[in-house]
Amino acid sequence: MELRHLLYFVTVAEELNFSRAAARLRVAQPAISRQIRDLEESLGLKLFERTARSVRLTEAGRVFVVEAQAVLRRMDDAVATVRATGKQGQFRLGYAPSLTVEILSPALRRFQETNPGMRVALHDLSTQEMLAGLCEERLDLALLARPAKAALAGLRFEELRRYAWCVAVPVTHPLARRREVGLPVLTKERLLAYDREQYPEYHTDLARILAGRPAIAEEHDSATSLIAAVEAGRGVAIVPECLACLAGERLRLRPLVPAPPALIVGAAYRGGRGNVVAEVFLGAIR
Repeated sequence: MELRHLLYFVTVAEELNFSRAAARLRVAQPAISRQIRDLEESLGLKLFERTARSVRLTEAGRVFVVEAQAVLRRMDDAVATVRATGKQGQFRLGYAPSLTVEILSPALRRFQETNPGMRVALHDLSTQEMLAGLCEERLDLALLARPAKAALAGLRFEELRRYAWCVAVPVTHPLARRREVGLPVLTKERLLAYDREQYPEYHTDLARILAGRPAIAEEHDSATSLIAAVEAGRGVAIVPECLACLAGERLRLRPLVPAPPALIVGAAYRGGRGNVVAEVFLGAIR
């Protein structure tokens, strides 16, 4: 159970209408329905009685809404407190540059608008370094590709974006003229990739996508060097579509078919009252 479950539940309870609740929260109605269903499954109780024409709280729902409202008020108080006492504090954020290019800048801007005295320390780190930093309390929050479940032990993860997998090619490459690229075509290409040691989750995804073929010809330690190598004609690369924001007109990204499961990018952080500032920053992202 997470704060957003309570927020969605309380909003629906106040509106007694899923459509109005969705409009108030500025989210899609199916997302609210899914969160309410997850909450009810977590509690093992029905919170709403739904008919084609109405939504009503059950007895359990009437009891729970009072408690949920109290929790949300406590969260608001905590946010107000951290803003009041942390004006000159520091928020330590780990991030993967190529995956967070669409997320980071607007979130930082919103966060600084509401917390003008809070200094944000940005740390460009590998996944392992970010997870270690969170566990050792050297980071408050990390923006990264979703790690394996075992690697998140003791941490929370919230999905923020999903990105399709694409093939990055030079602008003059024959594949640049295609609308999409099939996997069999890649067996004839020299394949470039991120460094295995620094990007283990990427290589896990790559192995699933390629099923062992073709072999990786060379690895690069950053998005900048990978983009440069593809642009120079050293090979092609399988990358998430968000790389287009960094590559610009230097490369062409074409959807991979059949489409593999999307890459999930989100925020990892420690739960509990001691890390309220992470919730504040997540609010800026949402």
